[in-house]
Amino acid sequence: MTIIISRAFSINIYRYSVCCMFHIIVNDFLQLFLIACLFEFSELMQGKMSCLMINDIDAGLGRFGNTQMTVNNQIVVGTLMNLSDNPTRVSIGQDWRESDITNRVPIIVTGNDFSTIYAPLIRDGRMEKFYWQPTKEDIVNIVHRMYEKDDISKDEVVTIVETFPNQALDFYGALRSRTYDRSISKWIEDIGGIENLGNKLLGRKKNEELPVYTPPQQTVEALLESGYSLLREQQLIMDTKLSKEYMKNIDD
Repeated sequence: MTIIISRAFSINIYRYSVCCMFHIIVNDFLQLFLIACLFEFSELMQGKMSCLMINDIDAGLGRFGNTQMTVNNQIVVGTLMNLSDNPTRVSIGQDWRESDITNRVPIIVTGNDFSTIYAPLIRDGRMEKFYWQPTKEDIVNIVHRMYEKDDISKDEVVTIVETFPNQALDFYGALRSRTYDRSISKWIEDIGGIENLGNKLLGRKKNEELPVYTPPQQTVEALLESGYSLLREQQLIMDTKLSKEYMKNIDD
């Protein structure tokens, strides 16, 4: 689980809730160190706006198939439900005081599949849900930003997106990486092959210069070639289904 703390108005609930989240994912020594840092940070940020942000919460709290739920997961869910139901009262193990009221701090979580999360936590009233599915224009703009240093025009990005529709954003980033992989492989061959790479980079003499690598010039043709290569790999995975070779009793 990734926890991100934005610099906003730091108040008591901010530091208490963050500490509750951290104590379940770190060892004792690191826990004490983090808590000390958070308390010091909260004092420095007193009177400033803040929020607690948990990124990809379904990756840490989600239930998948027959996986078991650990005590740590239960602690996180219980802490978040308590904060949702009583946002102005956060217990940190001290004596109860009726007048001990803290200001509210927003808790923002992100995820891909909230159906795997404990249902009462995401019910209406405890959690406001905002769904976002990128449109074709959104995808084009995001991919164009990925390639902005490669002088790939927006029209060329549209061509790439239309050639490989219904792909995750990581796919378009992998196109760029694949072209670099091929270029680096060729560069290694040009300087003597993989067998001599160690000597070329680490065993060189004192006055000997390192081999110079020139990044490839990205073109639509090269990116499309990488895309078709990735599609073949995707199809191979779907066709092979090696898991069924190892687990003969698995259902179709």
